[in-house]
Amino acid sequence: MMMMFQMRWRTILQQQCVLLVTCLLINLEAVPIDIDKTKVQGEPHVDGGKIETPDTGLYYDEYLKQVIDVLETDKHFREKLQTADIEEIKSGKLSKELDLVSHHVRTRLDELKRQEVARLRMLIKAKMDSFQDTGIDHQALLKQFEHLNHQNPDTFESKDLDMLIKAATSDLENYDKTRHDEFKKYEMMKEHERREYLKTLNEEKRREEESKYEEMKKKHGDHPKVNHPGSKDQLKEVWEESDGLDPNDFNPKTFFKLHDVNNDGFLDEQELEALFTKELEKVYDPKNEEDDMVEMEEERLRMREHVMNEIDVNKDRLVTLHEFLKATEKKEFLEPDSWETLDQQQVFTETELKEFETHILQQEDELQKKAEDLQQQKEELQRQHDQLQAQKQELQQVVQQMEQRKLQQGSPLSGPAGELKFQPPGEHQVGNAQNHLAGDQPLPPGHITGQEAAAGSDHVQIHP
Repeated sequence: MMMMFQMRWRTILQQQCVLLVTCLLINLEAVPIDIDKTKVQGEPHVDGGKIETPDTGLYYDEYLKQVIDVLETDKHFREKLQTADIEEIKSGKLSKELDLVSHHVRTRLDELKRQEVARLRMLIKAKMDSFQDTGIDHQALLKQFEHLNHQNPDTFESKDLDMLIKAATSDLENYDKTRHDEFKKYEMMKEHERREYLKTLNEEKRREEESKYEEMKKKHGDHPKVNHPGSKDQLKEVWEESDGLDPNDFNPKTFFKLHDVNNDGFLDEQELEALFTKELEKVYDPKNEEDDMVEMEEERLRMREHVMNEIDVNKDRLVTLHEFLKATEKKEFLEPDSWETLDQQQVFTETELKEFETHILQQEDELQKKAEDLQQQKEELQRQHDQLQAQKQELQQVVQQMEQRKLQQGSPLSGPAGELKFQPPGEHQVGNAQNHLAGDQPLPPGHITGQEAAAGSDHVQIHP
């Protein structure tokens, strides 16, 4: 029973209010034929091992999973969850029960929150450092993250759980719409690039490319009939080809239990999407040039949304056994309309494409302007660099000249044999004075300088 509580916790919070992430990864392989799965009876056995949940795609996915794991360890919280409905969880009523959990659980939650705040601050710093920004108010920037209370970065309170539930609910409810928008942009970009490429070709090459394009479209559209998702024909095909069972023994209740992979009593979105693999393989083959695997995933999403809209009565993003069996009683289950694949639908209009191309041109202009600005900055930096290099060389030359003068002025005078020669201070002054006068006016004939007289005195012999 305790394990069933854990399964209910994961199911309601991960998928209904999207606090908890979706359940087990779907096993896409067929059920072994040697086991008679048509005789499934009683409550399914749940393995006691830890459930590995897939990535939700949220930027706080790891934090979300860690909070889930810690809360699951508290007995009181699980008991409250047992009686809580989806609206109580979404409204934040369940969050108030956090005040009653054990001290050990609260301490662990506090630690998780501090780690998450530190991680977000590191992300902010890394982003701002990439723009070479300084003086960033990290606390103010934390306001952009709505899955925790940034005003209290140290402890995990009931407000944190409430914010985490609401943020995950909002983000995942908009996830499908975001995927559709991204796919439309992807398709418009493909068409834009195709048309731009055609403009670069001459008339003959352009006709060849257009012919090849039409041929590939025709080849892609030439595929077996695709069964209406969720119809009896579609489910029976899964029953026979994937489960390896006799189509004459098809039983909706048994089918539900077979494909409730994690045995939680619900078919979640991933478990539903796995049912459409055989239909998608009729249209898409990764080996074929004409088949786009991005389009295949969009087709899978469309099929799942369609079945959810038809079967999920209470719109909790889960299909119960009761809802599933009710859907099999409808006329649409037995006699469905034909299913139109993506290649039979117009993903975007010509007007939308024109607007998209205009937006691309604006982005290209902005990028070109930024590139020009960067080029100008580069040239200015190069000019400044060259100027600094020139100044550096001039400064080095001046320093060298000063060093040479310093050496010349500081070295003692020496004679022809290398002996040191000294001049009395008076003679040095007289010599300087004479040199100065000699530089001012010419000497009379027969007059010699003091230096010449001193040099001559070395050779005069004095007799007694």
